[in-house]
Parts: sequence; structure tokens; C-alpha cells
Amino acid sequence: MVRRQARIPPQPVLLKKPCRAVAPRPPPPWRNPMFADWTYALQDWPTYLGAAWLTLKLSLAAFVLACALGLLGALARRSRHALVRAPAAVYVEVIRNTPVLLQMFVAYFALPSAGLRLSPVQAGIAALGVNVGAYLTEIFRAGIQAVPSGQREASRVLALSPFRTFLHVVLPQALRNVYPAVINQLVQIILGSSLLSAISVPELTGTAMVINSRNLLTIQVFGIAAVLYLVLTNVVVLVAELIGRAAFKPPLRPIRPHQSVLAGLRTAARRLVLIRKEA
Repeated sequence: MVRRQARIPPQPVLLKKPCRAVAPRPPPPWRNPMFADWTYALQDWPTYLGAAWLTLKLSLAAFVLACALGLLGALARRSRHALVRAPAAVYVEVIRNTPVLLQMFVAYFALPSAGLRLSPVQAGIAALGVNVGAYLTEIFRAGIQAVPSGQREASRVLALSPFRTFLHVVLPQALRNVYPAVINQLVQIILGSSLLSAISVPELTGTAMVINSRNLLTIQVFGIAAVLYLVLTNVVVLVAELIGRAAFKPPLRPIRPHQSVLAGLRTAARRLVLIRKEA
């Protein structure tokens, strides 16, 4: 007798799904050598310091030029003659309504065609000084206008010439009024000097770009440059505050405009009395 084997039902064939490639997870930032390797980036610290020193010197030179242009422009804007006021007004409007980068290109690329050839450093100083000088023109003009008219009247009573009145009476008070705004423009010059890298000036930003092209440590290189800019601006502001406290000491009591006129009249009367006694 032949035994029949039990039939095993066929099992269904399970189709396997294709495996998807899983991308490896990026390492955490503290294990990423491009982010964490600050030691290699700091090997160029003498280059960074040299570029920061050049940035400071360029900024101070441009600031001196801007102050001179701003003071002359403010006096021209307050002139009674239209032939003097008009060029100053055109200078302010043109410079304030055009980008500073375009002005740098004009100073470096366009002036040589007119026969005036400047080095990249000279062109950068000229462009920054002319640009900020337009803003300082309005700042100085506002500071001069803020000086009470009684101060000028008292100077006339004392028989001071207009030049001595401006130099010894008006200008010190105007500088005290606009000193914070002027220092703010100096900070803007320091930050705006980064545009000089467009005309091949090896200042801080241009040097950082060169170092980054060599070692490709973008975060480290530009992070160091940002820290140096922060240190530069804060040191300049701190020194400016110390100079301002030493140069512009507040008076013992507030002087009002009518009080200054009366003081001038009293001084003039005393001088007349002394002259009569001597005669």
C-alpha cells in the first residue's frame, strides 16, 4: 500500500522592496574640521594685524580729509554769496546721492584718463574722505547754527573780528554739539574701508579674502576679520570718548543766550571805564 504524501500548499513569493540609499549624517559642528580648526586659521595672525593697522591708518587719513572738507563746506553753505553756496550745495547733493563704490571707481579708474594718476591707497583715501565730507558738511552746518546768536553779538561788542569770533567762540561750541555725530562718521569710515578691497587695497577685508582663497577656511577667516573690526571700532569709540571728556568739560552752570549777551556788555563797559581812567 503506497502512502500519499501530504501536499504542501505553495507559499506566496514575497517581493522585496528595493533598498534606498541612506545618506550619511553630517558630523556635528564640533567634529567638523572646516569649522573647528581655528588653530590653522590663526597661523596668519601677523597678516591680520598688519591689515587691521593699515585699515586704521587709511580710516584716520580719510577722516582728516573729510573733516577739512566738511568744515569748508559748512562755511560755504552759510555764505551770503550765491556763487559760494551753489558749489557746496552741488557737492553735497551729488556725493550723498551716489554710491561710495562708484566714487572709488571714478577716483581709481577715471582720474588717470584725466591725467591724475593715484595709487589704490590714495584713491581709497580720497574717495572715502570726499564721501564722508559731504555728510560732515551738513553736520558742521547744523552745529554752527545751533550756537546761540547771543554769542556772536557779545563778540561784536568786544570788538572781536569775524575770524576770531568763529575760531574762539563759535567753533568750540559747534564742535561740542556735533562731536558724537562726527565720531559716528569715523566709525562709518572704518566699516566702509572694506570696499577698498575692490580696488586691490590690502586692508582687512581684502587680506581676509586672499587668506580664504589659500586655506578655504571661510568661517574662521571672516570670523577673525569680523572680530578685528569689532575691536577696532570699540577702541576708536573709547578713545574718542576719553578725548571728548577731556576737551569738552561742562561749564559750572548753564549759560543762557541772554546771559551771554549781558556778560559781554558788562565786560565791554568795564573796559571802557578802564580806558577812560587811564586817559
